[in-house]
Amino acid sequence: MPQGTTSARAVRGGQGKPLLSVRDFNVEYRTGAGATVRAVRGIDLDLYPGESLALVGESGCGKTTFGLGLLRLLPRLGHASGKVTFNRGDGAEIDILGLDGRDLRQFRWRDAAMVFQGAMNAFNPVLKIRAHMHDTMRAHTKATKREIEERAAELLRLVRLEPERVMDCYPHELSGGMRQRVLIAMSLLLEPEVLILDEPTTALDILTQRSIVEVLHEVRERLGFSMIFISHDLSLAAELADRVATMYAGRIVETGGVRDMFYQPRHPYTLGLIKAVPPIVGDLPDLQSIPGGPPSLAALPTGCKFNPRCGYATAECKETDPPLIPVTDQQGAGHEVACIHSKDVHLERRVQDDRRVQDDRHVQDDLGTAS
Repeated sequence: MPQGTTSARAVRGGQGKPLLSVRDFNVEYRTGAGATVRAVRGIDLDLYPGESLALVGESGCGKTTFGLGLLRLLPRLGHASGKVTFNRGDGAEIDILGLDGRDLRQFRWRDAAMVFQGAMNAFNPVLKIRAHMHDTMRAHTKATKREIEERAAELLRLVRLEPERVMDCYPHELSGGMRQRVLIAMSLLLEPEVLILDEPTTALDILTQRSIVEVLHEVRERLGFSMIFISHDLSLAAELADRVATMYAGRIVETGGVRDMFYQPRHPYTLGLIKAVPPIVGDLPDLQSIPGGPPSLAALPTGCKFNPRCGYATAECKETDPPLIPVTDQQGAGHEVACIHSKDVHLERRVQDDRRVQDDRHVQDDLGTAS
């Protein structure tokens, strides 16, 4: 088990404070017509030391904007508000949204780093990997050339790359998987306590995705950093995360431990995402996609933002946007949902699980009879 997993569970049990605390976090974009669009709405979230948190949802729900907003990397027309506190390991409390100039630049990469979705676009195409490593270290430290070379080589080996082969290559000379691993190595040069990964396996083949997942497991176990993993791939979220948060229309609508979220989901949107994933074993059923598409952030529906696509929606859902509240009948702590029909969703999932168990037994009986 990765080192960070045990640490995160102990802290959530009340034995420490969050490493990253987000309260009423919003991101707005100004449009050409002078109006504003809220891409992220009122997010409250905690990330604990050593924890891996997966942020899942369809494209356009605000996941990447949330990650960029945390590190103050939004485009010029974007504006973040709320309270984001980083509790550094040395005891210092940093108000991220209040940083500017040199302090903000020092925070990035040293305390928190980000692995961007398009690895090719994250590199300067006319600089070799060696130059990227040196520029990153020299911008934040007074490390010598030898120290930079040793640190870069150590991290490249950690992500299963040969420094002798990679350091003198231009980005375009590497495969997509190699570029992604180089970017992970670069993000860890200054040993940040928080690493945000935005769709790190997008556009990679399934074998390369498998390699990236194994690399992330190994690196977390070795270095023990906290991680926010942004993805629309539920299988990767299940494998990499200690906790999962489902995001829809700029807001978190459900959060909980991995097992609770996949086996006892309480929000219709989370359940819809799970039902749309084909099973690995058994006959392939008719996949149940979520009808419609995410709403325009410039014209959100009234009430619960998921109600136009929800099979549980009632008149109350069109009038009330429920807050994120704890699941009162849940055995484990930390499961929260924003839905007035959460008990009905839970009941449907239990019925599905019972049917799956019965089907598995029928298959085993048929195999026993055939043998």
